[in-house]
Amino acid sequence: MLYTPKVNDYVKWKDIEGWIYYVDECDVYLTIEIAVKQKPDNHVKFHRKIHCLVCCYRQDWNKLVYVKKRKTKYDDEIQGSLSKT
Repeated sequence: MLYTPKVNDYVKWKDIEGWIYYVDECDVYLTIEIAVKQKPDNHVKFHRKIHCLVCCYRQDWNKLVYVKKRKTKYDDEIQGSLSKT
């Protein structure tokens, strides 16, 4: 595998794309953030947003296509949105 996935990389995989949000310490899986929305309440102050994440296991990492990188997960460049339900 030539590409090593890293947090804050924007990737395409199958029919989804988004930011790599987490890479497991044992390199078993990573999560791809495909949507974000503001929380409607303030019950927990340190969680300001709701994140929709997809798991990608190591055996599929060779199918990830690197697109770009962001400086931190706090950049407002998040792609996608969740509909209100």
